[in-house]
Amino acid sequence: MRTTSNPALKAFGRVGSAASAADTMTIRGTVDKTLLLLLIAFIAGATVFGAVDGDQDVAVTVMLPAALIGLGVAIATIFKPQWSPWTAPIYALVEGVLLGAITALFEQEYPGIAVQAAGLTFGVAGVMLVVYQTRIIKVTDKFRLGVVAATGAIFLFYLVCIVLSIFGMEVSPLNDASPLGIGISLVIVGVAALNLVLDFDFITRGAQAGAPKVMEWFGAFSLLVTLVWLYLEMLRLLGQLRS
Repeated sequence: MRTTSNPALKAFGRVGSAASAADTMTIRGTVDKTLLLLLIAFIAGATVFGAVDGDQDVAVTVMLPAALIGLGVAIATIFKPQWSPWTAPIYALVEGVLLGAITALFEQEYPGIAVQAAGLTFGVAGVMLVVYQTRIIKVTDKFRLGVVAATGAIFLFYLVCIVLSIFGMEVSPLNDASPLGIGISLVIVGVAALNLVLDFDFITRGAQAGAPKVMEWFGAFSLLVTLVWLYLEMLRLLGQLRS
C-alpha cells in the first residue's frame, strides 16, 4: 500500500491481511473508534482545563510530561500498530491533558478562543471529508508527494525553531501577529487540512485491501494525531488574529 504524509499511517504496510471477513477493518469501525478517542481526549482536556484555571505554572508543569509521554506513546504505536487498541486510548488521554493545559493558557488571554478553535477544527475536517468523498481533490501520487514534502518542511522548521529557542534565539515568526506570521500559520493550517485528505484516502484503501480489524484502532489514532495538530495550529492562528 502507498505511503502518506502522516507517519502513523505508514504502519499499515507492516501488517498483513485479515484472516477472515469478520476480522477485516471497516471504515465504520474506524469512525466509531475515532469518536471514542475524541471523547477520551475531550474528557481529559476539560478536566485539566478546569484544574489549571489559567495558572501558568500549573499548566507548564502538566504540559511537559504530557508532551513527552504522548510522543513516546505515538512512536510506540507507529512502530507497533498491533498495540494500538491499548496505546491509542492512552495517547488520546495524554493528548487531552496536554491540550487542556495549552487551551487554558490561550483561553485566559483570549476568552472564547477554545470554542472557536474546536469549531474551526471540526469544520475544516468536515469540509475536507466532503472534498475527499466528492473527489474535488484527487489523491494522486503527485498530490501525496507534495503534501509529504510540505509536511516534512514544516516539521523541519519546527525543529529549527526549537533548537534556536534552546540557545535563547527567538527568530521564529510562528507566534508573531505580523502579516508574515499570520501567513505562515495559514499555510501550516492548510497543510494540516490536506493531511486529513491523505488520512481519509489511506484508511479507505486499508479497508478495501482487507487490513486486520486491529487497524481500525490504528486508523483512529492516526486521525487523532492530525486533528490534534490542526487544533493547535487553529489556536495559534486565532491568537495571532486577536492580538
